[in-house]
Amino acid sequence: MATAPDLFASAPDLFATAQTEFERAFTRNLKGLEYLASPGPALGCTAKDVLIERGTMRLSRYRPRTDEVYRVPLLLVMATTNRGYIFDMVPGQSLVEYLLDAGFDVFMLDWHPPRPDEKTLTLESYVLDFLPAAVARVAAETGEPDVSVIGYCFGGVLSLLWAALERRDEKGGGRLANLVTFTTPVDFSAMEMFQAWADRRFFDVDRLVDTVGNCPGEYLYTAFDMLRPGARVAGQIRLYDKLWDDEFVKSFRMFDRWASDVLPLAGEYFRQTTRSLMWENRLLDGTMTVGGRAVDLAAITAPFLHVAAEHDHIVPTAASAPLIGMIGSADKEEVVLKGGHVSLVAGGNAIRRLWPRLAHWLGTRST
Repeated sequence: MATAPDLFASAPDLFATAQTEFERAFTRNLKGLEYLASPGPALGCTAKDVLIERGTMRLSRYRPRTDEVYRVPLLLVMATTNRGYIFDMVPGQSLVEYLLDAGFDVFMLDWHPPRPDEKTLTLESYVLDFLPAAVARVAAETGEPDVSVIGYCFGGVLSLLWAALERRDEKGGGRLANLVTFTTPVDFSAMEMFQAWADRRFFDVDRLVDTVGNCPGEYLYTAFDMLRPGARVAGQIRLYDKLWDDEFVKSFRMFDRWASDVLPLAGEYFRQTTRSLMWENRLLDGTMTVGGRAVDLAAITAPFLHVAAEHDHIVPTAASAPLIGMIGSADKEEVVLKGGHVSLVAGGNAIRRLWPRLAHWLGTRST
C-alpha cells in the first residue's frame, strides 16, 4: 500500500497526465466539429495540361519544375478502378512532384468513369487503343522515340500486356525504354479473397453485366472493403482518438477519400478480365490473348523493375512473385518493400524508400 508521502510525490505526474488528456479531449471535440464542417484537402493539384480526353481515357502532361529534364519521358498508367491522384496527393507527399523535381518529364494516363454507352469497351480497348494512343501522343509532344512506363496495380497489368505486344503494334508511337510495375498481379489464383468473391460457382458475371451494363463502383468498393472487414471500423475509432492530431487527420482524409473513390468498370472489360484472369488465370499459364494476339511476357526485353509491398492485402506478394521470372529482359529487378498496397506508393514509406530508389533506377536508364 502506498504511503501518504508516496501519493503526494506522484500527484504532479497525475495532474500533468490529467491535464494532457483533458486538453486532447477538448481539442478532439473542437476538431471533430471542424472535421464535419470542412471539406477534405485538395488532391492532385500539381500543375498539368490535359492532352487527350476521350471517353473514359484522360492523358495529362505535368508542367516541368526544373530547367533540365531527362531525355526519356515517363508515362504513369493508373489502375482502371481508381483515380490517378494517388500519385499526386498534396505538396510534399506527391510522387509526381518528386519525379518532376528529380528532372523527369511526367505524363499520366488515368480514367473517368465509363458512361453507360461505354459498357462495350473491352480489354482490347485499353491495351490496343488507349495505351498506344497515349504513348504515341507522348512521343509527339516530346519528339523523343522512347518512353518509360510505370503501371500501378491493374495499370501494371495493362502495361505488361501492351509491352508484350508493342513491338508488333502497327499504330506506331514511342518505343518502350523502361517498364516499371507496382504491386502487379500475374497469378490471380493467389488473390484468395478476390477468388472467393468471384467464385464462378456463385458469381454470375454474365448476369451482372447483362443486367446493369457497367460494373458499379459501389460493388467494387465493397469487394475491396471486405478484404479487411474490420479495418474501416478500426480506422474510424483511431480517427476519433487522434482528432487532436492535425497531421494524422490530414493523412487519414487523403487516403480515405482515395480508397473510397472507386470507379465503375466497363461491362465487357469487367466480364473479360473476370473470365480470362480471375477464373482461367491465363496470364500465368501463358494462354492470354488480346485481340487474338498471344501475350508472351518473355517478349518484354526492355529494362524492367517490379516493386511489391510486403503487407499488401489487395495484391499479395504471392500473386506478383512469378512476374520477374516471366519477363524476358536481361536487365530486370524485383524489390519488396515494407508497406501496404497504397502506402507503398504514397505513404511515409514511399517517400523514404520507394521514391528515391525509383528515381535512381530510372535516372540511370533515361539519358
